[in-house]
Amino acid sequence: MFEKILIANRGEIALRVVRACKEMGISTVAVHSTADANAMHVRMADESVCIGPPSAAQSYLNIPALIAACEITGAEAIHPGYGFLSENARFAEIVKEHGITFIGPTPDHIRMMGDKITAIKAVKEVGIPTVPGSGGAVSDEDAASVAAKIGYPVLIKATAGGGGRGMKVAQTAADLPLALATARQEAKTAFANDQVYMEKYLQRPRHIEIQVMADSHGNVIHLGERDCSLQRRHQKVWEEAGSPALNARQRDEIGAVVTKALKKLGYLGAGTIEFLFEDGQFYFIEMNTRLQVEHPVTEAITGIDVVREQIRIAAGGTLEMKQEDVTFAGHAIECRINAENPFTFVPSPGTITAFHAPGGLGVRFDSAMYDGYRLPPYYDSLAGKLIVHGRNRNECLMRLRRALDELVVGGIETTVPLFLELLKEPDIINGDYNIHWLEHFLERHKAK
Repeated sequence: MFEKILIANRGEIALRVVRACKEMGISTVAVHSTADANAMHVRMADESVCIGPPSAAQSYLNIPALIAACEITGAEAIHPGYGFLSENARFAEIVKEHGITFIGPTPDHIRMMGDKITAIKAVKEVGIPTVPGSGGAVSDEDAASVAAKIGYPVLIKATAGGGGRGMKVAQTAADLPLALATARQEAKTAFANDQVYMEKYLQRPRHIEIQVMADSHGNVIHLGERDCSLQRRHQKVWEEAGSPALNARQRDEIGAVVTKALKKLGYLGAGTIEFLFEDGQFYFIEMNTRLQVEHPVTEAITGIDVVREQIRIAAGGTLEMKQEDVTFAGHAIECRINAENPFTFVPSPGTITAFHAPGGLGVRFDSAMYDGYRLPPYYDSLAGKLIVHGRNRNECLMRLRRALDELVVGGIETTVPLFLELLKEPDIINGDYNIHWLEHFLERHKAK
């Protein structure tokens, strides 16, 4: 096992990894920008290294500074968390070239799944169902004929990147030229790559993802599904495990498909296969070759520490359980508490003037906030994650309402009022929503 791990991230996820390491008896190194000198992950780690000014490009994305921090402190491994360099294949290669272990998949798998076209081709070959689409990058000249063959409406998506950027819908042939041009421009701006591909636009799908773990000894398991259908501009807001839309048979069937496929690919580490689910059918969207923001809901219903397993696998260990050992108990929901206006989503950085985390049975709050902490304006607006677990979904919803009422964050705006409003909605109470539901809700709220 490793003696010392450097965490190439910040905020709540860096603190999450620190906690896992402490429970395993592993020393930790935090890295930070000058803006994060007083951050909680810096305070909680055994050592810390300043790697640059506030700009992420000069600090958390500064590969030479991260490698130097490892060499200075003697860290044997790097945990990338999520975001930043977590899905950067070249970073994983450089880490390996310096004799340091990258806690994550191989560079080849990161690269394969990082491009949506190569990912779709790869998963098709190993039996994962995909959305009918172009099967490759689409040129302006071929776009009309490809769209006609797929059938309108069609979704145009950037081949690189994610987060909903470079993604546009063409409802009809008349909409196609503008949607194509806009998607290309967004993709070029966001990812320096204007290639796009095309797939069938599903009308009312849910977003279902399967958590998988694979070790270097050929063992692959799945930890069930998460439902991430409540989204705004393709950004997840609320996640559940399990999905209100799936039954045990469907979970077992798609889980078996995914584990068999990843075994064929020789995958290593934690990963998430994301699907659109409509009319009982699963359609592959993408694979995230890293830890997900929403991993705590999976931990809640399985009792499995996903970060601990990541570290053990990277150190050459075998998975601590077989598929038949994985059991699912109760229901869990995560709300992303962002430092934003709850309905306009305008960022709200600033100093925390009051803070109280909710507690009690079945309540977990992952956050790096504390009273007096200044949330910097330079990074993602995620301020915390409220996770609740109950014996069933109804108990979970009641517990979530209570925990939201108990949470106090003063000095900034947060998305807590949004979740309190959602808990009044019959569709949310009944679990009857899709990936478009939240956008329609926000439009109705704005019109009031």
